[in-house]
Amino acid sequence: NDNFESDKRFIETVAELRVRNNQPLIIPKMKNLIIAIDQSTSATKAMLFNERCEMLKRVNVTHEQYYPRTGWVEHDVEEIYRNVLKSIAELIEEETADNMYSLAITNQRETVVVWNKHTGKPVYNAVVWQCMRGADICNDLKNRGYSEFVQVRSGLLLDPYFSASGVKWILDNVEGARRAADNGDLLMGTIDTWLIWKLTDGKRHVTDYTNASRTLLLNIHTMLWDNDLLELFTIPKTMMPELLPCDAVFGKTTVGGLFKNPIVIAGVLGDSHGALTGQMCFEEGLGKVTYGTGSSVMVNIGEKVATAPRGLVTSIGFAALGKVFYAFEGNIHCTGGTIKWLEQRLQMIGSPDEAEELAVTVEDNGGVYVVPAFAGLGAPWWQGDIKAAILGMTLGTGKPHVLRAALESIAYQVNDLVKAMTTQAGIKLKEIRVDGGPTKNKFLMQFQADCLRVPINCSDVEEASALGAVVMNGMARKIWTSFEQVAVLRRSRYRIEPQGNLPLMEKWCEGWLKAVNQLIG
Repeated sequence: NDNFESDKRFIETVAELRVRNNQPLIIPKMKNLIIAIDQSTSATKAMLFNERCEMLKRVNVTHEQYYPRTGWVEHDVEEIYRNVLKSIAELIEEETADNMYSLAITNQRETVVVWNKHTGKPVYNAVVWQCMRGADICNDLKNRGYSEFVQVRSGLLLDPYFSASGVKWILDNVEGARRAADNGDLLMGTIDTWLIWKLTDGKRHVTDYTNASRTLLLNIHTMLWDNDLLELFTIPKTMMPELLPCDAVFGKTTVGGLFKNPIVIAGVLGDSHGALTGQMCFEEGLGKVTYGTGSSVMVNIGEKVATAPRGLVTSIGFAALGKVFYAFEGNIHCTGGTIKWLEQRLQMIGSPDEAEELAVTVEDNGGVYVVPAFAGLGAPWWQGDIKAAILGMTLGTGKPHVLRAALESIAYQVNDLVKAMTTQAGIKLKEIRVDGGPTKNKFLMQFQADCLRVPINCSDVEEASALGAVVMNGMARKIWTSFEQVAVLRRSRYRIEPQGNLPLMEKWCEGWLKAVNQLIG
C-alpha cells in the first residue's frame, strides 16, 4: 500500500509510452495451470491444462507389467510413483516459475496396493484389475450365497475385477501381512490413494468416493466403508482411507521437492468417472459412450441409488458441490473390434474408412445382421457360450450389406445397453456424448442417434478422463461454483440429431433382436 502511488505512476508511464509507440499495453499476468495425472494400466500420463479446460502439453511414461503366473497381473507401485515425479518434472521443465500450479489425479480404478504405514514400503506388488488370483475367494462367497448381499450393499458384482479379493489375497498369502494388518500397521488403497500418500510424505491417507465405489467395500447407500463387507473379506477397518468427494482438496505436495512451495492436490476420481465429468454429463439422463475395441457405457441416473440391470453395476458417478450422482456402467465386448476383424482377418476392407464408404452405397442391410459375439454375448445378454455369426444372407447379399450390418451392430449393442439402463432407472435419456476412433464414422454416429432417438454429441476433448479431474480441481479451488459454469466450456466437434424413419428403425431393431434370440435359442 505504501508503494501504491509510485506503482500506479509507473504503470501509467508504461501505458503512455506504449500508446505513443502504437503498441498494446501488456501487463504480465501469472497463469494458474493444472497438472493432471492420468495413471492408466500401462502408463503415467501427465498433462498440463489451463483454466479454460484446454490441454497445453502431455508427457507419457510407461511402466512394466508383471505376470508371475497365468492369469496374474501385477504392478510395481514404487516404479509408478517414480514415473509420476519424472513425468511432472518433464511436463513443466519449460514453464515459467511465475505460474501457479495445482495437481489433479485420475486413475485406473480397481488396482489395489497394501503398504506398511511406518516404512512406506508395499508388502507386495499391486494386484491389477485384470488379475484373476481372487477368483477362488469370490467363487467361495458366491457358493455361500453372498452375491445378492454384496451387490445390494456395494452396487457391484462379486468378481476379482474389483479390489477386495486382491487385498484379502495379500493378507492371507504374504508372510506376516495378516499379523501386521491386525496390529494396525498396514494401509490399503487404490492407486490414487497410494500416490497421494507418497506425494504428501505419508500425511494423507485418502481416496474419493468414485474409486472407493469400485472396491466392493463401500456401502453406496450410506457412503461409508461397510463393516459387514470388510468382515466378509477379512479386511481390518484400520487399513481403510478417509473418504472425500471428488472436488475436495486432498493434500499438499512439493512433488518430491520439485516445487519450493507446496501445491495443492485437488480433484480426484476414477478414470471412467473422469470421462463422464470430462464430457460434462452433470445431469440425470446424460451418458457417455467411449468407442474402442469394445465400448464403455456410463449413464448418469441422478441422485438416487438404483439396482443395475443384470450383469451391470451401479457406481458413484461423481460427488461434487455437495451432491452425489450415481451411474449405471457396462462394457460391450466387441464394437470397433468388429471393423478391425473385417479389415485384418477377413480382409474385406483396406482401412476402417472403407467400411463407411461401402456401407452407404446400399439403402439398407438387405436383411443381414452381424452379431459380433467373438467373446460371447456381453451386456445386457450375458450369454458367454454364444459365438459370432452373420445371419440373413441370400444370393443377393454383397460386401456392402455385410459391412453395413457390421457397423449397425455397434449401434444396436449400445442401444440395447443404454435402454436397459434407462428403463431400470426410470429416467429419460437426454443425450449421449461420445469419444473414440469410431466417432469419425458419420454413418455409424447417425445410425446410433436414430436407434437411441436422442442426439449424439461428439466432443473434441483428447483426454476426457484427465479433463474430468481438471473440472473437479477447479471446483475444489472455487474456480467454478456451479455445474453450469463449467459446462459451457465443453467444446463439441459435431452434434447429430436423430433423423431416421421411426417405423423403419423399429423394424431394423426388431430384426437385430430376432437375430440375437436366434443364436440364444
